[in-house]
Amino acid sequence: MFPQNQIQEFKEAFTLIDQNRDGFIDIEDLKDMYASLGRTPTDKELKEMLDESPGPLNFTMFINLFGEKLNGTDPEDALRNAFAMFDPGNKRYLEEEYIKDLLENMGDNFSAEEIRQTWKEAPIKEGKLDYDAFVNLIKRGNQDI
Repeated sequence: MFPQNQIQEFKEAFTLIDQNRDGFIDIEDLKDMYASLGRTPTDKELKEMLDESPGPLNFTMFINLFGEKLNGTDPEDALRNAFAMFDPGNKRYLEEEYIKDLLENMGDNFSAEEIRQTWKEAPIKEGKLDYDAFVNLIKRGNQDI
């Protein structure tokens, strides 16, 4: 269904969410993950997320759900939706410092140099990353954004 490198990325994402490391994502794991992002969804919202899985949400189920969600999904839309998760106000931009903090402190923990390289051509104006333009840059390259 997915190439091995993508499965590894899913495993990293699963491990990041599975805060208590019991091999299952539950409501407490989701609360902790969202809290680390500065968001506090209601228990009802979290339960609705978990209810998309027909059973306990282990890694196999996690990958199957991704397969269903990504099948036929436009990669550009998937990228935009990923950025939109961090934009609850739907402003279509993210504060540069917020993104830097996420990159430095979550997941792979980017170094300052890695962030500088990533940002070199990023469409950042007045400390705001225009993520629609950034997705276009990722997908099409620099075309005078």
